[in-house]
Amino acid sequence: MDPSTIGLIAFAAVLVLLALRVPIAFALASVATIATFFIFAFRTGTFMPERAIRATTSLVYSNSFDLIHSYDLSMIPLFVALGHIAYRAEITTKIYDAAKVWLTRLPGGVAMASVVGCGGFSAITGSSIACASTMGRICVPEMLRMGYDPRLATSSVAAGGTLGSLIPPSVLFIIYGIFTETSISRLFLAGVLPGLLTLAGFILVIGIWVWRNPAIAPVGDQVFTRRERMKAALDAWPALLLFLVIVGGIYGGIFTATEAAAVCVVATALIGFAQRKLTLSGLWESLKETCIQTSAIFFIAAGAKIFVAFIALTGVAPTIVSTVTAAEPSVIVLMLAIALIYLLLGMFLDPIGIMVLTLPLMIPLVESYGLNLIWFGVVVIKLLEIGLITPPVGLNVFVIANVVGREAPIDRIFAGIARFLSVDIIVLGLIMAFPIISLLLPMGM
Repeated sequence: MDPSTIGLIAFAAVLVLLALRVPIAFALASVATIATFFIFAFRTGTFMPERAIRATTSLVYSNSFDLIHSYDLSMIPLFVALGHIAYRAEITTKIYDAAKVWLTRLPGGVAMASVVGCGGFSAITGSSIACASTMGRICVPEMLRMGYDPRLATSSVAAGGTLGSLIPPSVLFIIYGIFTETSISRLFLAGVLPGLLTLAGFILVIGIWVWRNPAIAPVGDQVFTRRERMKAALDAWPALLLFLVIVGGIYGGIFTATEAAAVCVVATALIGFAQRKLTLSGLWESLKETCIQTSAIFFIAAGAKIFVAFIALTGVAPTIVSTVTAAEPSVIVLMLAIALIYLLLGMFLDPIGIMVLTLPLMIPLVESYGLNLIWFGVVVIKLLEIGLITPPVGLNVFVIANVVGREAPIDRIFAGIARFLSVDIIVLGLIMAFPIISLLLPMGM
């Protein structure tokens, strides 16, 4: 059988396994290993199992070994640890507390503060699902107690949680950078303006929604003095410092992304101990959670690396590139088709799974058109971000539904999500039409 045909069958097999809820790491690695064995076993026209076993073992071992020993991959446990330690040191929620104090008297102010808090949380943890889970436990019950419409209370946090995909540090950007061999530091900077643009759009949506229907967001009766507002703002300084170290340090050439992560982990622990918010037991729990989460990501990355090597062996990517280029679609048509593929996959698969499954085919195609991989990375992450709140399997929506329980069924959360999805689509269109939005900061490095 032709290797490219085996490659296409392997893609179909992976999709079937994912539909059967097989973990993405095992689906990718098992299919790639078995398919690689068949390619080598029948390469000469006769069945040669010994040769196939040696070749397959070499491919699996070398690719997984090279990945795990990648210097860039060390960023993942560092940024994951940063998020867990910052949460236990009560740093991640201070931006929300400050925003709530300043915005509470505005119509929909607490929902706006929730989105701002999600942006601040994302700027430290880099995880959309962790952001939605944590901020959902804090923000949604408070808004419901104040009489907010459950659609607004839940959808604002579910949408705000997606900001962790774009605002640095982002685990998705790290994985994209490793698999495409692009600068992770530049990817981080490229996500800043689109992330802030999305955040501003979400706040605008809340403002318009409440303006048209004030009853969905009663104004709080609590009044804060100027001194209380200033204190709340000053209490958020650790979160602001960490964001400046990551973005400012990378932009100014002071740190690489890995060095910025290491510095922030140490700084966060020291701040937590100095403020007596972090204990030794809390630090130990943070490190244990980091090991569990990092192990899961590493398994996925290793399985994906094996699958990428298998795809390169089959020659599927060049075949697809030649087929597409022969049809001579314009760049606009190409990007619209790619966007449609990611949006459809986002309805059913998790972001990391979508990325590692599609990048082996998408990157050669994009490179054949001479498109900037940094800009394309932002487009891909934005599409994955949209997938986190797209029915029927919007992971952030299910996280919020699990946190809230019966007070806000999934269908009501999705009913509120539609408004925020419209902003995401607009921002995606702007990013695609004006690449300078993504490339302005990386160009300054």
